[in-house]
Order: sequence, then structure tokens, then C-alpha cells
Amino acid sequence: MLIAQISDMHIKPPGELLYGRIDTAGFLERAVAHVKALDPQPDIVLATGDLVEGGKVEEYALLRRLMEPLDMPVYLIPGNHDARDPLREVFADHAYLPKTGFLQYTIEEWPVRLIALDTLVRGKTHGELCAERLDWLAARLAESDRPTILFLHHPPFDCGITAFDGHRLLEGHLRLAELVRRRGHVERALCGHVHRPIQVRWAGTMASVAPSTAHQATLDLHDGAPLSMMMEPPGVALHLWRPGAGLITHMSYVGNYEGPRPFR
Repeated sequence: MLIAQISDMHIKPPGELLYGRIDTAGFLERAVAHVKALDPQPDIVLATGDLVEGGKVEEYALLRRLMEPLDMPVYLIPGNHDARDPLREVFADHAYLPKTGFLQYTIEEWPVRLIALDTLVRGKTHGELCAERLDWLAARLAESDRPTILFLHHPPFDCGITAFDGHRLLEGHLRLAELVRRRGHVERALCGHVHRPIQVRWAGTMASVAPSTAHQATLDLHDGAPLSMMMEPPGVALHLWRPGAGLITHMSYVGNYEGPRPFR
């Protein structure tokens, strides 16, 4: 099973640029073309939040048009820039999305079980998992001991970039880690939000962050470093599941680069 993870697309209304200068729609169009050109093709795509910039119906409508060329199933979760009801409205045919409440769900038909978590706190940058969302997760984890991937927008761990560590998953992260550690069959927690490729040992398993399909956060590990961005190459995280080997993650950078050619 091959999973492509895209994240933090920040789509604006048609014709608008993010911060007046970043064509996030153009970046996503290139990322979609990149995924379509991969060989072998991913079985599914996970889009881990901040799908759009302002949670508007017109933004989700553009997002949908940009992702229509993808031939494989696409599973969406919200980030702090998203809004649940407009997302539900535009993607009403995505039957896995709950009709009301939090956008949490399970996908059972693949070799690895997928559990989506909704960490959105309306009007806030940080994320949370309240008792209701965590009770739901506890029940889902107890249903099966199949290899499982959690995917959520806000990382439940510090990444060393001060501006993001103050706006990660704040409420509920300790119980989340406890649930994951106790069950023992969570292969990976896949996150977004930080706009950088990051990996960490967490709760007895691995957790990772995918880069943005557009702009990246500056890699500044000084304490108190201000939030800033760089136009480093955008990327797609590729997660390869092989029985007996587990989940193997590669970073596939979007763009035109010389090669491939033999080493010798």
C-alpha cells in the first residue's frame, strides 16, 4: 500500500494570492500533477489540513477543482484555517465525512486501518482533542488490533520551532499519547501544520509532519525565533506499507530536477 500525504495547501478564492504573492492554487496544481506522475501510483491521498486559507465555500470549490485530476481516493481532515460546514458542503459526496459534528472517521478497506482526527478549535491557531473526540478514538482503537495510521493536523509533540510549539496540539495531547502507547498497534501519526518534513519518536511509535505543497516554515531552531517562511521546494510525503517491514516514509519533492542518471 502506498499513501501520498499532502498538507497545508492554503487555497485562496479564485484569482487571489496568499499574502498577496504566493500562488497556492498554482502550487497545488503542480503537486497534483506530481502525484499523478508517480510510478507506482499511490493507492490513496491523505490531505492533512489547512486545505484552504479562510474556510470559505468558494475556496473549497477551487480546492475540489484542483484535486479532481487525482484518480485515487482522497481523504480530507480540517486544520486551523478550515471550517467544518463549508468543507462538508463542497465535499458532500465524500461519504466518509460525518454529516454533523467533528470530522473524525475510520477507513477500513485498506491493508492499514486509517483513523482521522479533527483537532480544529474554531478561531484559534492551536489544536485540541476534547474528551468527546478522545473517547471516540479510544473506542475505535479498541475495535481492532490491525496496523493503524492516525492522521491529524496539529502535531502532538514539540518540533523545536518555537512559533509552532506554542500552537501545536495543546489540549488532549497527553491522553492521546497514553491511548496510542497502551494499544501498541498504531504504526504512525501523520500530521501537518508546521510546513516542514519532521520525524520524531512519540508515544512508543513514530510521528511525522509533511511539508506544505506551497511555502515552508523557516528552519530556525533558536529559542524564541520569530515565525517566518521560505520558498523551499514543496513536497509530498510517501508512506509505503509493507507487511513485515511496517511503514516506510520517503519525501518526494515537487519540481523539475536533473536526473535520474546512473551513479557511475
